[in-house]
Amino acid sequence: MNFALLSVYLTSITLMIAVPGPVVVYVLNAAARGGFRQALLTSLGANWASLVLIAMAALVIMGLFTVDQTWLSWISLAGCVFLAWTAIRGLLSELASAKDANHRVPATPLARLSGAKQILHGFLIGISNPKDIIFFIAFFPQFVGITSHLKTSLAILTALWIVCDFLILLSYAVAMRSGIFQQRRKWISILSSGFLLVVAVGAGVYTLLHGMSGNLA
Repeated sequence: MNFALLSVYLTSITLMIAVPGPVVVYVLNAAARGGFRQALLTSLGANWASLVLIAMAALVIMGLFTVDQTWLSWISLAGCVFLAWTAIRGLLSELASAKDANHRVPATPLARLSGAKQILHGFLIGISNPKDIIFFIAFFPQFVGITSHLKTSLAILTALWIVCDFLILLSYAVAMRSGIFQQRRKWISILSSGFLLVVAVGAGVYTLLHGMSGNLA
């Protein structure tokens, strides 16, 4: 086994997952608005999305599947719309609760989501995350040389990603349970919703100007 290449892979995925992006921010938002359980379910959904993207990458590597740029652009655009919708709902919910004269915070839309729906939301955020799509399609194949057997390499790379992804996202959810974060729960929810909205708009505009326009040209 090529341990040097494996260590580079571990370092790369740890940094990539830990650096706040749409998935991490959505997990924080879920924890702030719905508690630890909602954040855990979101993490499971994001993990599910990672498995799907890894499966796609494996098919590409084995020459069984060809990536259609137009298809990826539409997925990314749909994800931006969903992300914006989620962010707007979160902002409206928190701003409405702030106006409550008796300071009673009503149950937010996220807090009322069933387990299956919350997992689905995490999946949709993960499957349309441009950062993950680019990694699995372009960067992931660079590490299949960790062993001399392609299937063994894919199995190891997949297992390491799933474990690291889940543990890092879970760490963010656990951190949100601390007293310091709980005291700032509302502001974290508002700021994370605002950040999600900015990401959604920015990614959507980029996809329309570069992804879609390039495909239509």
